[in-house]
This record gives sequence, structure tokens and C-alpha cells, in this order.
Amino acid sequence: MPVTMLQTAMDLPVESKIFYAVLLFSWVVYLWEAYLASRQRRIYRTTTHVPHELGKIMDSETFEKSRLYQLDKSNFGFWSGLYSEAEGTMILVLGGIPFLWSISGSVIGRFGLGPEYEISQSLAFLTLATLFSAFTGLPWSLYNTFVIEEKHGFNQQTIGFFLKDALKKFLVTQCILLPVTSLLLHIIKIGGDYFFIYAWLFTLAVSLVLVTIYADYIAPLFDKFTPLPEGELKEDIESMAKSISFPLTKVYVVEGSKRSSHSNAYFYGFFKNKRIVLFDTLLEDYSPLNKEGEGEGDQEKESDVPEESNAKPKNKKQGCSNPEVLAVLGHELGHWKLGHTVKNIVISQMNSFLCFSLFAVLIGQRELFLAFGFHDSQPTLIGLMIIFQFIFSPYNELLSFCLTVLSRRFEFQADAFARGMGRATELYSALIKLNKDNLGFPVADWLFSMWHYSHPPLLERLRALGGVGGGPKQD
Repeated sequence: MPVTMLQTAMDLPVESKIFYAVLLFSWVVYLWEAYLASRQRRIYRTTTHVPHELGKIMDSETFEKSRLYQLDKSNFGFWSGLYSEAEGTMILVLGGIPFLWSISGSVIGRFGLGPEYEISQSLAFLTLATLFSAFTGLPWSLYNTFVIEEKHGFNQQTIGFFLKDALKKFLVTQCILLPVTSLLLHIIKIGGDYFFIYAWLFTLAVSLVLVTIYADYIAPLFDKFTPLPEGELKEDIESMAKSISFPLTKVYVVEGSKRSSHSNAYFYGFFKNKRIVLFDTLLEDYSPLNKEGEGEGDQEKESDVPEESNAKPKNKKQGCSNPEVLAVLGHELGHWKLGHTVKNIVISQMNSFLCFSLFAVLIGQRELFLAFGFHDSQPTLIGLMIIFQFIFSPYNELLSFCLTVLSRRFEFQADAFARGMGRATELYSALIKLNKDNLGFPVADWLFSMWHYSHPPLLERLRALGGVGGGPKQD
């Protein structure tokens, strides 16, 4: 029987072999991810007491809260992942891609445009595909936000704010995606033998422009950005930036608390125009979640977004003290000083150029289109989808793992940089606070963390800073 099945598989036409190989690999990846997640879920279920080495830095109540939160997230991830894989399989098996292409042809036909208007049909296809994805993903997103995040005290949104935000994200995405895609398809069609070089240069330019304008023009469409008020914290941030020649021009506080109580910080910009963005939930002195809603500042906040914010006051302090914020920024600036940002951009663009080069070799293979149900046409957009999403999927998985390993290395280096600035003690306590505020579970299965964690687990970072039991060491 196995020999007969193997012979039958060998006798299949090339396009069928391609199709079944793509389908098989997709399920292999899903089952591998499900296996890893099951290992981590076992950790969540069985590790019910604070490990001895964490006894001094994490109380049993916080430990239990983080365990239950991560367990809920993992269970949710199992069902949403299974649905996503089943949906993707059904779309491929039932010919969903050529069907949607046909529908998009009918849409542009209503405007008097025929099959020769391939770019117009491609844009209609993209719009319909993103609409389908938005509607099928909406129930999962609602459940994650208003059941899981709400249950564990992170969600600060109302249903109205959530839906308005989702609509705004969809429209902004279309305003960027459709023009960029139409220009990319046009470049591929008129670029001749070296179109892949022009396509790569175009995507490079687009990515640089988006990175440059995101925080100034796109992010403010969703969140309120205000300059960090004058004071000791701002002066200390500017002084620290100056000490390492970081060309800081502005420091912003983003009102992340109206959406979630999770916290973050980042910097952006090119050359001599760098900006730092701090989430208000990161700042102990600024987080609205630390206030009871009785002071003038709270009244002003309520008057800003009364119908959108669903903030719930907490009994414990949220965020970090000013010295801890500086330590966190020391870590972030370490990424810049050590060239991590530039290295990531170079790796990304090398990968992009390689993929476009291989795309140029493969786009002429008719069997690729036949494998996915395109018998009468070979649309460029469909070719991009087939090659980048399906044919490159083994390479993408390997690359993703390598980048995860590299990211963890960069995180250790950035921690060491902050320690070298004399901020090990503050970073040590900040990492513990942020882990508590975000209900991060400090115990991880080694295989799961190796495959998934772009940041090292908390215990590993604390040990690298100077040991869990004895506290951090300063260089």
C-alpha cells in the first residue's frame, strides 16, 4: 500500500505536486506550532507555585494572575490557530483564490473594464480579500479584547471605540495598500528583464517613507501624542541621549491607556531627526490608571474621551519610576548605539532583494498558476501571492527562526549596554515591574521559548544583569 501511494503521488502532474506540497507544509508548520504551544500550556497548568529563585521578586498573587492570563491566551491561540488553518485549507481546496479573482473581474466589469485592466482587477481583488479577512477575523478580535483582555484587567476600550478603531485601521490600510500595490505591479510590468531590481528599490523607498511618517502622520490618527512636559524626566532623557550622541529632537507621550494597560516605548526617525515615544502606561507619574478620577488632570482626561475610554483604576501602581524609565530607554538607545536597527534594516533588505530575484525566476512557470486554479491567466498579483506566501514558506519559517535567535542576542546586548551606563539596578527593577504590569509568566518551556521568544525570558535577563538572588551588578 505505501508503495502504491508513493507511485500514485509520483504520477501526479507537476501542478498537483506543488499544490499538495504547499498544503502539506502548511499543516506540518501548524502541527509543529500546536505541539510547541501544548508544551507551554503544560507549564502554565503545572507550575502553580512561585519557583524558589523568584521568591524575592514575584509574589504568589501576581504569579497566579499571570499564569491564568497566559493560560487563557494560549487556549484562545489554539482555537483561533485551528480555525485559521482550517479556513486557509478550505480556501485552497475549494478554489477560493481563483473564485475571488473572478468576482473582482465582475466588479470592474460593472465599470466597463475588461480583463486587460489587470491592475484594476488586482486592486478589486485586494479590497475584497482584505474585507473577507477583516470580517472573519472580527469575532476572534472581539473575543480576545472583550473577554480575555477584559477579564484580566487590560482592556480599556468600549465596543464603540473598538469598532470605530477597526474601521479606521481598515480605511488607512487601504489608502496605503492600494496605491503602493498598483505602482508595484506597474513597475513589474514595465521593468523589463531587470524589473526585480526596480521593484526592490521601490519597496525599499516605501518602507523608509512609512517608517519616517508613521509616528508623525499615521499613528496620531489612532492615538493622542503629546510632548513630554518640561521637568526632571525630560532633562534626564535629553542628557542621556546627548551622552551617547543620540540625535534626539522630540520626546512624546502616547495615550495608550485609552486602549490597553499594556506598556511600551520606542524611538524612530532617520539621521539627525530621532524621536522617542513613551506610552503613558509606562510612566508611573503620568499613567491615568494610577489615578482615582478625582483630580483636575483626571477631569480633563475624562473630558477628552468620555465615550471612548473605559479606564479602570487600579489599587497598585502602574508603570515605572523616572530612574527605571531612564534605564528602559538606556536599553532602547543601546539598540541604536550598537547598530541593531541598521543591521535589521540591512537583513530585511537583503532578504527582500533575494525574494524579488527568485520571484523573477519563478514568475514565468505556468505550473505555479495551474496549481492554484489559474488555467487561463497568470496575474502578476496572484504570482506574488503564490510565490511569496506559499512557495517561499519553508524559507520564511527558517528565516523567522534565525531572526528570533538574533533578536534575543540583540536584547542581551542592549541590556548590557544599559548596565554599562550604570543603570543595571534600575533596569533590573523595571523589568520586574513591566513583567508584573503585563502579567508576563516568568517560566517558559525551553523549546517554545527558543522558537518563539524574540526577547529572552525574564529570568535569563535578570541573571545576565547580575543574578536573580543577589541582585544586579554594575559595570
